[in-house]
Amino acid sequence: MARPDTHGPNSLSMASEDYLESIYRLMVEQDAFESGIRSVDVAEQLEVSKASVNKAIATLKEHGMVEQTRYGRVMLTEEGMVYGKDVWSRHRMLRTFLTKGLGVDDETADEEACLMEHDLSADTIRRWCDYLERQGIMPE
Repeated sequence: MARPDTHGPNSLSMASEDYLESIYRLMVEQDAFESGIRSVDVAEQLEVSKASVNKAIATLKEHGMVEQTRYGRVMLTEEGMVYGKDVWSRHRMLRTFLTKGLGVDDETADEEACLMEHDLSADTIRRWCDYLERQGIMPE
């Protein structure tokens, strides 16, 4: 069940959210907010084909989440930036809870956080973050 209170009519599929999150993460890592990132970097990060990335980018364009320059660099729109940051923040919080709160190994925690990040409501995430903060556990 998709979280109903996050992004309204522009809600994306789990796969599209994963691509959006990857683009956001790469833009942060590469400080590429002005220049954009290469789609091949997304393919490498997600371990998928360039064709899969191109298809996902087309879907994200249709939803108004990304733009692509003439030379192929991908940039998030304002809405895409907010959405991508939200998904990445959820992922980090969940991964931190799993590793620091429950002692789950890093690889398993990363995989399972990726599954959970898509289906929790904004209210549940806020409450979970508040709980972790009270426990002294801060997302990495």
